[in-house]
Amino acid sequence: MPDVKIYADGAVIEEMLAAYRSGNVQGFTTNPSLMKKAGVTDYVGFAQQVVEAIPDLPVSFEVFGDDFDTMRKEAVTIAAFGSNVYVKIPITNTAGDSSAPLISELSAQGIQLNVTAITTVEQVHATVDAFTAGTANIVSVFAGRVADTGRDPMPLMTESAQICHSKAGAELLWASSREPYNIVQAADAGADIITCTPAILAKLSMFGMDLGELSLETVRGFARDIQSLGYSIL
Repeated sequence: MPDVKIYADGAVIEEMLAAYRSGNVQGFTTNPSLMKKAGVTDYVGFAQQVVEAIPDLPVSFEVFGDDFDTMRKEAVTIAAFGSNVYVKIPITNTAGDSSAPLISELSAQGIQLNVTAITTVEQVHATVDAFTAGTANIVSVFAGRVADTGRDPMPLMTESAQICHSKAGAELLWASSREPYNIVQAADAGADIITCTPAILAKLSMFGMDLGELSLETVRGFARDIQSLGYSIL
């Protein structure tokens, strides 16, 4: 496997625990959209359940507020869930106002942050500049979403790694991964962490698989589906 830490991305507690027990991941991330999809109805109860079950790996929980005063109060509450908790702060609010001043304030208090929804080098600079040196923080750059626009995310991620590694304690996370090959790309770019969905985690066993065997397995899969159809062309 490439030399990059893999964090499981999701909010289904059963899937998170399965990933934890597998020993294949080194941390976990959640976000409001994942919580909505998973049907989470009690934020604090969910977070406490996760931290109790996973006390020894980093876990990121995101603020819900859109104004910085609310974010500040929520960040303090979330940080108190456990020593392994990182508080996710979006790089801007919905009005497009930078979160950098709040990031600076929270980092100075020693709160571990995961700054999220980053897509530009300028945002990476602003984030890293706001961190207090030596504090543990994550910079989540949404490489997958950048690639969705038709752009190659590698130059952005490579430069972001250099920026992050200029500040002690700052780690670069390749976010919104789409396929296992992104793990290779993340390592090549110098990222420290990549988030993977359960679907991507399920494919990790294919790393290094013989391509001839993969071809044969594919044909056999077609054959099984043909048999299950129960009809013929001729």
